[in-house]
Amino acid sequence: MDTSQLVPKWRSFPLAALAVAVVALTAGACEPPGSTPGGDGVGVANEYSGFVRPWDVQLTPDGVPLVTERGGQLTAIVDGARRVLGAVPGVVANGEGGLMGLAVDPEFAMNRWVYTCSTSATDVRLVRHRVLPDYTGVTDSTPIVTGIHAGAGNRHQGCRPVFGPDGDLWMGTGDAATGTNPQDPTSLAGKVLRFDRDGNPSPTNPGVVNPASGWHPLVHTIGHRNVQGLAFRPTDGTPFSVEHGTACDDEINLIVPGANYGWDPRGPGGTYDDTQPMTFEGGTLSAWSSGCPTLATSGAAFVGTQWAERSGWLAVATLKGQALYLFRIAGSKIVSSDRVLWGQGRLRSVTASPDGSLWITTDEDDGSVLQVVPK
Repeated sequence: MDTSQLVPKWRSFPLAALAVAVVALTAGACEPPGSTPGGDGVGVANEYSGFVRPWDVQLTPDGVPLVTERGGQLTAIVDGARRVLGAVPGVVANGEGGLMGLAVDPEFAMNRWVYTCSTSATDVRLVRHRVLPDYTGVTDSTPIVTGIHAGAGNRHQGCRPVFGPDGDLWMGTGDAATGTNPQDPTSLAGKVLRFDRDGNPSPTNPGVVNPASGWHPLVHTIGHRNVQGLAFRPTDGTPFSVEHGTACDDEINLIVPGANYGWDPRGPGGTYDDTQPMTFEGGTLSAWSSGCPTLATSGAAFVGTQWAERSGWLAVATLKGQALYLFRIAGSKIVSSDRVLWGQGRLRSVTASPDGSLWITTDEDDGSVLQVVPK
């Protein structure tokens, strides 16, 4: 393939944009991780095994890690071992789909609610569950957002729900490998969605602010390919998304209400054209892009003050890159990155704990959950 077709026109102008591209290409992004586990200033404090394609890990307020497994099981780590809480009803695990992202309600201590994103026989959906007090099961499974296009090819189905500092649920979705979805404001696929814990749209969403806009009330931003990570900068609550690219240009984006992030894969005759640039000219520019080749960036979380000079950096897991990266953000741009953990296989999700450790899932049939600490 002639990769020159994949380079957006805007790469050729401003010096600032060129500098960001140079940072991306010189940050070790293309180095093979190797087969020997290692790290730069980090260590694996604990490894919990026995998980089957673990997708996401989130901690409850009392410190219990909950884990989604792509086949449909919601599990937990209790007394150092994997414990099955139950199978999420209606999950269809096929291709890239299955049981995916997980969010723990900020009021979990009172309501015991968690939220899982999954593919069903008809759509991608967000389902709310109640975890039993002794972590022996889940009950009251209730879909709160449904109708997200799953596509026919079992590709690009997202799906990452995260509670923001405002108490809203934000959710990144994939474009379902369907060319019309990302630029269609009435579709929930290829978007960042924003709503409350009952599935009611945020009053800041463009379709709520201006119903005549034609935007679906749940849609917050458009023009995304496959959002795998969402994280909020602790200092000011600014949201950032992490997105899979094509052969080039994984992206980290600063999320602004109503913005169009420029992915438009509509090809001749309604085909899905993966040779299009990740951001068309005039689309909202990314804070960072990987260049060529991609890393398959996935989950993301900001690290805490325990990380010393790296405090406040954005941790990003990578699948193809098989490493954990930390990105330093200045304002709205990413100015440098470090590869800090490698040799552990494909890394799907990363979550920050109040104690400063990072919890990471490995995307393997015999997968693990890693607890990583700075050292």
